[in-house]
Amino acid sequence: MEKIEHTTVTTNGINMHVASIGTGPVVLFLHGFPELWYSWRHQLLYLSSLGYRCIAPDLRGYGDTDAPLSPASYTAFHIVGDLIALLDQLRIEQVFLVGHDWGAMIAWYFCWFRPDRIKAVINLSVPSFPRNPTLDLAEGFRASFGDDYYFWRFQEPGEAEEDFACVDTAILMKKFFSTFGPNPPMIPKEVGFRGMATPDALPSWLSEEDINYYATKFKQTGFTGGLNYYRVSHLNWELTAPWTGLQIKVPAKFIVGDQDIVYNIPGVKEYISSGGFKRDVPCLEDVVVMEGVSHFINQEKADEVSAHIYEFINKF
Repeated sequence: MEKIEHTTVTTNGINMHVASIGTGPVVLFLHGFPELWYSWRHQLLYLSSLGYRCIAPDLRGYGDTDAPLSPASYTAFHIVGDLIALLDQLRIEQVFLVGHDWGAMIAWYFCWFRPDRIKAVINLSVPSFPRNPTLDLAEGFRASFGDDYYFWRFQEPGEAEEDFACVDTAILMKKFFSTFGPNPPMIPKEVGFRGMATPDALPSWLSEEDINYYATKFKQTGFTGGLNYYRVSHLNWELTAPWTGLQIKVPAKFIVGDQDIVYNIPGVKEYISSGGFKRDVPCLEDVVVMEGVSHFINQEKADEVSAHIYEFINKF
């Protein structure tokens, strides 16, 4: 880990913290919520040892990267714009793109907006969903699961932050990393995350040192930046109207655990297995479903995920 370099790059009007290691073709890693560049620590070390230059930023709103306050500053265009500007600053023409959770969502948007900058994409947990012309993502989840669904519960500015502030940040991180199994997380307002059970022990793939790293960073920055990705759902839906029905034509691989929260949303398994996903991403070359694996797959099954990434990008 001490070989990983940390720099700050001015990009698209913000200062972005970037972790990087290695030389060779570039792999750009995009993390999700509530994560950081650190979520890719295993993949950075693995792929850099095999001849790749690995770059993992803290995305806008996270860690040591600037966090504008307004949710309107977190649209897909802002985030992809940050990444394009980062590549331009580093004089990198094309990358292999790897995303997880919100990072996967941003990677699919990246494929829509600037496919010329991507050699291939490997996304974890979240498949590419076609834009629904009548309903944004948050409203869709509310219609399916009601007001207590976590995605909807995150919509009101300040509400989740107040809830999170009632819990020690390290304990909150333990709850996050242990909660997202196959069942939809329902968080009644009167219970909140503060009322959820704290796990007796950490999962085997996570150490106290890992938890302390996340907790230290989120204590410094708070959670508003990360929550703004949820709160900009409707604005993203409005702004991406011109891309309705557009296929993603970048070579792609998708990896998911069969216990993943997203994989178990009604209809998602069928979308992936029955040809809908392949219709929308015609260059989808491989789908890997790992048995007994939950949401934080890049950490939970680090070596297997790293090997799958390497197997795919090594073909190009």
